[in-house]
Amino acid sequence: MNWIKSPVILEGERVKLVPLHQDHFPALAEVARHRDIWHHLPLDGSDEHTLLTNLRTAILKRGYGEQYPFTVIDKSSDKIYGSTRLFEIYPEHKKLEIGWTWYDPAYWGSGYNIECKLLLLTYCFETLGTIRVQLKTRNTNLRSQAAIQKIGAKLEGVLRKDRIMPNGEVRDTVMYSIVDDEWEEVKANLKNLMHFREGA
Repeated sequence: MNWIKSPVILEGERVKLVPLHQDHFPALAEVARHRDIWHHLPLDGSDEHTLLTNLRTAILKRGYGEQYPFTVIDKSSDKIYGSTRLFEIYPEHKKLEIGWTWYDPAYWGSGYNIECKLLLLTYCFETLGTIRVQLKTRNTNLRSQAAIQKIGAKLEGVLRKDRIMPNGEVRDTVMYSIVDDEWEEVKANLKNLMHFREGA
């Protein structure tokens, strides 16, 4: 039995997350053409075949309870601008990972990611009852590290030589986590960040 009961739809003020569906593939493939998105990720989604294979696999794994991929939508325009997912799902240990997050570069630094993470983390801690949510990124991806730290996740360490990238480079991975004891503080921080951006 799957821990995550589909369909999961998470909706905020500006962001809506819906279950990834193959009908979303053309819009996601259009976004994915921006090569800057993939510089630090372990696949080159600017190649449409590679991207669609990954998305189809994510949907299959959702059926087995191994992943839960979302399409991310801008509510103001109803535009699909990226994707994210829950994975490394271990219901017996009440833990999972948020990742495989990628957006149209036009949305970078816009505050949309803050609301997206608030929606996901609220679902994880308050609906699923997780006691640990982890996030990780490449050691060279300073923008992603800053975003994760801004959320309030705690640095745990570096996984050395963790991945081999599409170009053959060996990647170190920086690991972060949020545990249930920290959730209320993290939630307040995320809400403050959203209100600060709205008032700017």
